[in-house]
Amino acid sequence: MAGFITRPVVMGRRGVVTSGHYLATAAGFRIMEQGGNAIDAAAAMCFCLNLLEPQSNGIGGEVPTLIYSASEGKTYEISGMGWSAAAFTVDWCRENGIDLVPGDGYLPACVPATVGTWAAALIRFGTMTFAQVLQPAIELAEEGFAMYGGLATSLAANQKKYTELYPSTGEVYLPNGRPPVEGDLFRNPDWGTMLRMICRGEEAASGGREEGIRAGRDVFYKGEIADRIVEFMRDNPVLDASGSEHAGLLTLEDMAGWEARIEAPASYNYRGLEVHKCSSWTQGPVFLQQLALLECYNLVAMGHNSADYLHTLIEVAKLAFADREAYYGDPLFDEVPFTDLLSRDYSRERMQLIDQTASRDLRPGQAGGGVPDCILDDVAADNRRALDVAARAVKDLGQGHAHIGDTTHLDAVDAQGNMVAATPSGGWLGTSPVIRGLGFPMGTRGQMFYLNPERPNALQPHKRPRATLTPTLVTRGGEPYMVFGTPGGDSQDQWTLQFFLNVVDFGMNLQEALDAPTVHSEHFPSSFYPRRGFPAQVAAEERLPAEVLSELERRGHQIVKKEGWSHGKVLGIRRDSDRGLIHGAAAAKNNIGYALGW
Repeated sequence: MAGFITRPVVMGRRGVVTSGHYLATAAGFRIMEQGGNAIDAAAAMCFCLNLLEPQSNGIGGEVPTLIYSASEGKTYEISGMGWSAAAFTVDWCRENGIDLVPGDGYLPACVPATVGTWAAALIRFGTMTFAQVLQPAIELAEEGFAMYGGLATSLAANQKKYTELYPSTGEVYLPNGRPPVEGDLFRNPDWGTMLRMICRGEEAASGGREEGIRAGRDVFYKGEIADRIVEFMRDNPVLDASGSEHAGLLTLEDMAGWEARIEAPASYNYRGLEVHKCSSWTQGPVFLQQLALLECYNLVAMGHNSADYLHTLIEVAKLAFADREAYYGDPLFDEVPFTDLLSRDYSRERMQLIDQTASRDLRPGQAGGGVPDCILDDVAADNRRALDVAARAVKDLGQGHAHIGDTTHLDAVDAQGNMVAATPSGGWLGTSPVIRGLGFPMGTRGQMFYLNPERPNALQPHKRPRATLTPTLVTRGGEPYMVFGTPGGDSQDQWTLQFFLNVVDFGMNLQEALDAPTVHSEHFPSSFYPRRGFPAQVAAEERLPAEVLSELERRGHQIVKKEGWSHGKVLGIRRDSDRGLIHGAAAAKNNIGYALGW
């Protein structure tokens, strides 16, 4: 019997869905009731989340996705990450004095990936049309949804920006010139009109369901929507964190040439479970590297959330994320030595570096061809030296730089065993103006590129930046078992790791596991502008015992206490094949995430 949990574990027989907003979850549930499978439901939830949580994600952003296909008995990743503009190069940055890719404006905009990702997923794994899965989002955009506290607070905090710097955003999100308050009915009719353009393109296509979906997709990437995106960014230059105004560099050719890729994920077997992550175009493999190190320990003997346990997790995270800095990048451009990084010999060698004292150094391992010396340097200083450009002042974006609260997540599992985990993000309201007539802003994921070509994840034309977004899918003996994820930038693969270990090693139910307090390291360079790291710094929820935090401080960790329910919003679903049931859970953090099943 579990102790106190904030919400019940939802149990269903025919299907379970969970997402970052209860209305999106209801949309996924509705799609399943109409006969759709988990992939159809996930697509519907994502488009609703793009509308409902615009401070956290958007259709102009990204959605790394993992799918288990019950009919094929295989797991796939869909590269829900757009590529950079062909014109945005290291040389362009040198010529224009850009020492860090800014975290706002148009320079870091990549091709929006959401529509193309779900088009690929629906064609390969789904059963429904675009019109069917988009209907709930169209209704919410045109008929309205209740303004909730998190979005209302975000809009109020950015009122000046949306009036002066991004007036097109204010035209939509400050109706009657003021931010809506909680409980107001809010509409975004331009957003609904944009989705209807996709549906009209689908309807006009000759051929069957798949041809219709491709035609709808083409409206976004090759038709009227692409035209409006490129034209708006060209004709409305905007001030960004570099201190200068810039127009967009994306072209119609950039938009038309991109397609989502369906590929095999990175995987690691942990205590008999096959854990699958998106490849190194995300930070996802750090989850696997942490598991490879932790498998060497008896975690249960340490005691859940004891000082020994948390110290081990923190030091393991530092090693894995150091390797992220040294090796990870778009595998179509960067050679990532996964054979070494995920080998047990490499992990045993790395674990010898962990002792009872907190490390203050960035310590990547020697894998593949080895580590460039520049990996140990400050990111901004290294960029400037490589480019031979002067330092620019770090500008206040008025949004914060860590993006810990941004991003959202969704999961779906159906009775056939299809499973989906997807992490929508980017296209945030706070960092780029809404495109007039379309109702959404572009993303800023390109801020994650380095500008030293000697590094992996360095800027190149039509390259995917290494995203922090990182869903997780788990199989057992090749059969579907579990999906989960969370918002949280660089912290995602630390919070979800603790959730996973709570279930697998400590035997907690899903809700207990995601309710438990967490920590995360901020030791390594941030993925977000201005790319700072804080050696030995650890953020810890204040619900953790004071004596545990004191012991961590004694060992050299610099503890920063956070509010007791502030880390992430973990969502997850687990399949209980022995009993023929599906279990779902959603964190109570941030109030609006929910799971439903039947």
